[in-house]
Amino acid sequence: MLHSAEEQLHAQKKQTVFLTQLAAKTLPKGLHCLPLRLANEYFSLDPGQQQFPNHEKLANPKLYHYALFSDNILATAVVVNSTVLNAKNPSHHVFHIVTDRLNYGPMRMWFLSNPPGKATIEVQNIDEFTWLNDSYSPVLKQLGSQSMIDYYFSDQHANSDSNLKYRNPKYLSMLNHLRFYLPEIYPKLDKMVFLDDDVVVKKDLTGLWSIDMKGKVNGAVETCGESFHRFDRYLNFSNPVIVKNFDPHACGWAFGMNVFDLVEWRRQNITEIYHSWQKLNEERLLWKLGTLPPGLITFWNKTFPLNRSWHVLGLGYNPHVSSRDLENAAVIHYNGNMKPWLEIGLPKFRSYWSKYLDYDQPFLRECNINP
Repeated sequence: MLHSAEEQLHAQKKQTVFLTQLAAKTLPKGLHCLPLRLANEYFSLDPGQQQFPNHEKLANPKLYHYALFSDNILATAVVVNSTVLNAKNPSHHVFHIVTDRLNYGPMRMWFLSNPPGKATIEVQNIDEFTWLNDSYSPVLKQLGSQSMIDYYFSDQHANSDSNLKYRNPKYLSMLNHLRFYLPEIYPKLDKMVFLDDDVVVKKDLTGLWSIDMKGKVNGAVETCGESFHRFDRYLNFSNPVIVKNFDPHACGWAFGMNVFDLVEWRRQNITEIYHSWQKLNEERLLWKLGTLPPGLITFWNKTFPLNRSWHVLGLGYNPHVSSRDLENAAVIHYNGNMKPWLEIGLPKFRSYWSKYLDYDQPFLRECNINP
């Protein structure tokens, strides 16, 4: 009986993991409706009405520039709205959004019909980056390979708990890896803040630009308060190349809110370092998935630790994030499966996100998107 009970418990746990992963990857009906409605509206505009103002600010290095790469219109809107509403001088803030071909028109339409106050918006289509091709980018070549697609999605992995998290389309999206090409995309800028689309900004971020990063390229909040956030969690230390170059106990850090010194990035040739490691990992022997492992490698000894209050993580999986941390946070991050726009989102944290959307907006009403 004890053995039978243990077997049933294991089966239930396995099913829970599977259903959670499935819910995290499923697009709610309202979020499917929204880009369709926006696209219909966008392509009915005259070409002159499809343009954003303040084009001259896009390459001005004296302003505060943000990079945001996403195919989620609602999430992107919250990031922009929360940043602008908490900014001391919104007119000095510039948002550079890159999305995919499918969401390009809808994303532009959203910000044309919901302009972010005095801030400046740019929306680009990743498919128009003709320089970003598989002859230049090793990761782009790998993402399109049959072996990579089979690795993430073939049936032989379907029943493995450890591989469920890999079976997510985001890992095959170049938008997810675009963060490693900031100097190429924005050649005239000197410093940028990178924001993931599952964050909410709670305070003015202009202080990030005045931090002296002491020659480092990446400013990030470290995450080694727990043992599972050290390098050996993300990299394969049974591989001699990894053992030779890295410390398994080194402190990890978080993507999601990062300051990048693009002058130092170019000087230290960071993109080439990224490319060289991606080539070495073609068979996925150094790390398995995502952008954090290659980030830890690429910015090894090139990361400046930011104060923890700049970026508080865990709202997408940890119901016990302290209220004091939330109160002091400049940016809160819903990393994990329980995103605030999904039904499985943690209710206690949803209001931090939903307060930056106007649910009376016609497009949201038409698509039945509610708080």
